Amino acid sequence: MGGQVKRIALAEDDVLLREGMASLLEGAGYDVVCRAGDAAELLDFLRDAEPEMIVVDIRMPPTCTTEGLDAARAIRRDHPRAGILVLSAHVEVDQAMELLATGRRIGYLLKQRVASVDGFIEAIERVRGGDSVVDPVLVGELFASRRREDPLERLSPREREVLALMAEGRSNAGIAHRLWISEGTVEKHVRSIMARLRLPDTGDDHRRVLAVIAFLETR
Repeated sequence: MGGQVKRIALAEDDVLLREGMASLLEGAGYDVVCRAGDAAELLDFLRDAEPEMIVVDIRMPPTCTTEGLDAARAIRRDHPRAGILVLSAHVEVDQAMELLATGRRIGYLLKQRVASVDGFIEAIERVRGGDSVVDPVLVGELFASRRREDPLERLSPREREVLALMAEGRSNAGIAHRLWISEGTVEKHVRSIMARLRLPDTGDDHRRVLAVIAFLETR
């Protein structure tokens, strides 16, 4: 990639930050082909262009809520080969996870990271090269969130074993045979799992599916 023209589009409503990023990128050898002030302007430009990289603020006019996030979704759908780096003023775990789940060539950085010129350019290069980039602060938040919210922390070791076997699709009888316990004991463990995971009794089998989903989401 070294000798290629590196085309990049920017979307940031803060003019000073946008121009500052453009200057940094041009100094690093990028051709800044778009300097948009909102998501609509960026998407309009991308109808007839295919830059290698797009940097987009997660919140932009007119509502400053999810315009950048919505744009990133559209870009990933319509320009799957383009790298996307999303900038945010605050750590927003759910939105970051949604973006990162879309695959490679995606990044999420806090805006404060732009102040570190080398770190910012390195993140751009890594995403352009096919990697995913996650802000270190977000990594910390993800680990903290997992510790706070992991529902399996409420289960005993035996209940975890039972739930793991449920996730394999085993019936209560199959679990009893595998663990060398009675089917009645398995039923007690299943009831306890449902209670500890706070899955309400609705009179059907959906709670068992929800329990398995909770297990799989922590793997």
